Amino acid sequence: MSADRFVIPPPPQAAIAVAGSDQVFPVRRIWCVGRNYVEHIREMGQDERLPPFYFAKPADAIVADGGIVPYPSLTKDMHHEVELVVALKSGGRNIPVARALDCVWGYGVGIDLTRRDLQIASRKLERPWEIGKAFDHSAPCGALKPASQAGHPSKGRVVLKCNGTVRQDGDLEQMIWNVPEIISNLSEMVALEAGDIIMTGTPSGVAAVVAGDKLECEIEGVGTLTVTIGQPLK
Repeated sequence: MSADRFVIPPPPQAAIAVAGSDQVFPVRRIWCVGRNYVEHIREMGQDERLPPFYFAKPADAIVADGGIVPYPSLTKDMHHEVELVVALKSGGRNIPVARALDCVWGYGVGIDLTRRDLQIASRKLERPWEIGKAFDHSAPCGALKPASQAGHPSKGRVVLKCNGTVRQDGDLEQMIWNVPEIISNLSEMVALEAGDIIMTGTPSGVAAVVAGDKLECEIEGVGTLTVTIGQPLK
């Protein structure tokens, strides 16, 4: 579509850096998986027998590696959740598990930042989670590594440090649903497309952050991510 057909300038394309390159990965949608590590389910007081579910964040919630995340409004309890990020190069509906990895372009490290107090309040009222999950700057994401280089990791240490102290320390093999199963299951609910990214759930150890905190994340064989929590925007 030609630019002169838009009544206002179209918004910038959200994108994630590609490791070792000046190229970027264009982001269409951000899907997030809930309840995908048993210990995290237990620490949140949920029923571990239930399957994971999905929620979304806006594409422009991405914060690049090394960035500053302003402490968000309306909350006094923002939590970190380190996650494996899956970036899709293709998609479809009802994708078979056996073909799901054919859709993957690469992998990265992300943080699902959560206004926990608002999320819990919404859950108690049986309302949507957007106010607790889909706020500005809520999806930091490190540079993506192509699957052609990283392979398709099914195990590897997942670590988040806050100011140098380890808070989350798990392994990809602890995921209840693996990456092909997530892609296949999600494609039963929506049509996945190139540019979609999926944040695949977090291990136990989620905790609150405050302005000034430095979060350092690493997933073995995938990459790293570092962000700093800044002061609230005025």
